[in-house]
Amino acid sequence: MTLTPSTPPAATSGNAGPAGAAPGPSRTVPDRPVRRGGRRRLATVLAWAAALPFAAWAVLRLGGVDAGFRWAQLVAFTPYVAAASGVAAPAVLALRRWAALAVAVAAAVALGSAVLPRAIADGTWGPAPDGPVVRVLTANLLMGQASAAGVVERVRLARADVLAVQELTPGAVERLEEAGLGRLLPYRKVLARDGVGGSGVYARFPVEASGPAIDFGGFGQLRAWVRVPEAPAVEVVSVHPCAPARPDREPCWKAGLEALPRPGDPGDPRDTADTVRILAGDFNATLDHRPVRDLLDAGYRDAADATGRGLTPTWPELGPWVEFTPGVTLDRVLADADVAVRRFETYRLEGADHRMTFAELQLPD
Repeated sequence: MTLTPSTPPAATSGNAGPAGAAPGPSRTVPDRPVRRGGRRRLATVLAWAAALPFAAWAVLRLGGVDAGFRWAQLVAFTPYVAAASGVAAPAVLALRRWAALAVAVAAAVALGSAVLPRAIADGTWGPAPDGPVVRVLTANLLMGQASAAGVVERVRLARADVLAVQELTPGAVERLEEAGLGRLLPYRKVLARDGVGGSGVYARFPVEASGPAIDFGGFGQLRAWVRVPEAPAVEVVSVHPCAPARPDREPCWKAGLEALPRPGDPGDPRDTADTVRILAGDFNATLDHRPVRDLLDAGYRDAADATGRGLTPTWPELGPWVEFTPGVTLDRVLADADVAVRRFETYRLEGADHRMTFAELQLPD
């Protein structure tokens, strides 16, 4: 009988020792490099996620890109985005992603350079003319519902010479008269309409129409000459373009702002080289909107910006927006560059969703 040697069983453990030796314990390959690689990738993703949104915002804002009605709404909040970008840069630094850090810092610097000057007064606040002082007040009446007595009281306290009114309804005209506005500002030109489309100019000095109202989308922006004694001809526009609340409203918003007169524009035959223009009211736009910056480039100065009050919010003060909307600066007074700005204030008006704005201006002689 032939005997066949049996085949030894195959080793089942991961590490077989030398022949005849007992098998050694199994070993696990360390996963530390994999973990480190995952953490590095996560840090990179987080760094770019923190940097790129601010960079995109800076490009759109500084490039004056027309990105549609949604951007027209969002760009109003640029001051808040600029503040947040200053927090994002240190966060990216902590992640030690240098390319992302460079982008984050560049975005923060760009946005800061666009926003911070508004909090710094111009120093002289303009030229030093010897002409008369004119105090301009604005009031958005929220479809005529704001307190007429509150308007009259603020006119009295501010010693306003000119009042530019928006959302002026026929009923509001009557209530303002009953509250005594005519005794303080006896001259007026009004374009009263139901709803939000009316406007008007009241003044201490004689007033006459300077041309047809600027009217897009049912929002009338009344133009008037105010005959200030010992001063050049003064044209005041009660500004209120439609709000870019929907895609179909953006065209009338842009048209209403672009149609505002520029310093030196030929117009009424009474225009002269010395004509002073004042744009006052609810612009439905901030200094971050391209149409307003175009007005500044054309030769206007913003009274709030000139006095270091350019970040003072004026809306919302009332209504459902108050609970979740950060304040933005929609109401303003613009004047020719040769008009000195002596003072700027905002005031709350009972029953209104916008703050009143006030500017003390000194005209050239």
